[in-house]
Amino acid sequence: MDTFKILICEESASRRSALARVLGGLGAEIATASAMPRALALLREKKDVGLFVASLRALSGPPLAAIARLKKEIPGLSVIALASVRNAEAGLALLDKEVFDHLAEPDDLVGIYAAARSERRKNGLAAENALYARTLRKLKSEQLKNARRARDLEAIYDSTVENLMTALDLRDVETFGHSQTVAKYSQVLAQILGIDDAETLDSIRMGALLHDIGKIAIPDAILHKPSALTVEEWKKIKLHPALGYGLVKEIKLVKEVGNIILRHHEHYDGTGYPEGLKDGAIPREARIFALADALDAITAHRPYRKVRDFPAARREIVRNSGTQFDPDVVEAFCSLKPENWERIRIETTTYIPNIEEFSALLKKAGN
Repeated sequence: MDTFKILICEESASRRSALARVLGGLGAEIATASAMPRALALLREKKDVGLFVASLRALSGPPLAAIARLKKEIPGLSVIALASVRNAEAGLALLDKEVFDHLAEPDDLVGIYAAARSERRKNGLAAENALYARTLRKLKSEQLKNARRARDLEAIYDSTVENLMTALDLRDVETFGHSQTVAKYSQVLAQILGIDDAETLDSIRMGALLHDIGKIAIPDAILHKPSALTVEEWKKIKLHPALGYGLVKEIKLVKEVGNIILRHHEHYDGTGYPEGLKDGAIPREARIFALADALDAITAHRPYRKVRDFPAARREIVRNSGTQFDPDVVEAFCSLKPENWERIRIETTTYIPNIEEFSALLKKAGN
């Protein structure tokens, strides 16, 4: 902290010396002047004096006006006027005008010392407040910058995940757009079940988008095989949840994301994979996603079977309640009419080209 500076203006050398000795006890840097013109010049020149102790023969006239101007020019300057005040009302009026911070008798060294100590403490508090304000402004600025960086990183992260899943969908024209559709179904189901926390809903969406990321490690010859898979090929297909979880677990994603990736093929009755978990042992978000995944699989276009409508999907899902699906999730699904689910699908996939258009684009890109 900078040294507190006091300027004393007093004609009497003995009184000037006494004031310097007493006020020096505050640990301040003391400067003195024997006449007002010299004192005012020093104040204008340095502009770093914290306290001006001025002996005034009259509390009016040019010196008073000059001090009033300096108070405005030098922020934080305090003034103790040394004068014999005969009229209390006149003294109070001057204090109210805030030209002086204190009035004291010229020979009242104790009173002058007390007033100077008070001004030094006030000056210190003002400096601390100014430092606090600067620090707070800096922290707010950094906070805004960090918030912008976080938003940018989140946007980049979301875009990267969606692009990654689109690239994965490109491997299989039949399921193009599947990840975006099941992500929306999952969020709607979660909200019906009472999950309204924005972060949890976003984690469910992210897990749904990434659920099949493990298929990156599955050969195309197996993924696109037109005939029935062999036992060994099924074993490889069933590895994709664990493979996907292994790919993302080091990214420190939240648990909902990992649970959906690893356990989206678990069945409520324990007949699923990879761990054969049963009912409540299956994470809730994975149970929600399992139904969303099945809904899209039943109603989406597949070259090897006819498209089934949403009422048919509802019947099949209800039939598998308690076996493949959590009955509570099935009940939540049934709370919306089939046409509502169909509308959700249409709204989600409007921007996705249809299979024929996409196939043509893919063939053109390969030529």
